[in-house]
Amino acid sequence: MRRLPVYLLLDTSASMKGEPIEALIKGIDTMIRALRQNPQAIESVYISIITFSNTAQVLIPLTDLGSFQMTELKATGQTALGAALRLVTDRINSEIKRTMEEKGDWKPIVFIMTDGVPIDDWKKGADYFATCKTAYTVACAAGSHADTSVLKQITPHVISLEKADEDSMSRFFLWMSSSIGTTSVRVESNGDTLGLPSLDELPPPPPDINIL
Repeated sequence: MRRLPVYLLLDTSASMKGEPIEALIKGIDTMIRALRQNPQAIESVYISIITFSNTAQVLIPLTDLGSFQMTELKATGQTALGAALRLVTDRINSEIKRTMEEKGDWKPIVFIMTDGVPIDDWKKGADYFATCKTAYTVACAAGSHADTSVLKQITPHVISLEKADEDSMSRFFLWMSSSIGTTSVRVESNGDTLGLPSLDELPPPPPDINIL
C-alpha cells in the first residue's frame, strides 16, 4: 500500500497559550475523527505532527490513522518557523519511500499553522524546504498577528483565520480533513493514471476562512 504522508507543522509558542492551544487540540481531534470515517483515507493516510516554539520537534512521527493518538500540547517560547521547515524537510527526505523496484509513497502534503512572527532564520529554512517535493503545501495564518508576507514566500497557498478560536479552528481542520480525504480518494481510485489533485481541485475553504 502506498502511503499518503501528511505533515502538520503547528506553532506552539507562548502566544498560543489558553484558548488557541485548546482550540488547536480540538481541531486536530475533529480532523482525525472525520478522516477515520473515510475508507480510502484509513487505508493510505499517515499523519505526523511537528511543533515549533523556541525549537522544532517531532511530536508524533508518521502514524497511520488507526493508530494515531494525539498528545498534549504546551504553549511556550517564541516562533522558530525556520527550524520547523528544516526539520520537516529532513523528515520527508528520510521517511518517504522512493524506490525504482516498486512504487514508493505519494508526495507528502504539508500544512503549516502559525499565529506569530518567526524569530529565527526562516528564509534559510524556507529555501531548504523548497528542495523537497510536496504534493501541495498550505499555510494558515491564525489571528491578526501572523506574518502572512512570510508565509507567502514559503507557499503561494495561504489562508487566514481572523481568530484562533474553537469555531474557526474546527472549520479549518474540517476543511483539512476534506482536502486530505479528497486526495486519498483520488489516489486510491485512479492510481498513477491521474495521480494527486492540484490544490484548486480540493474543496473550497469555508466562507469565513480567507484565501490570501
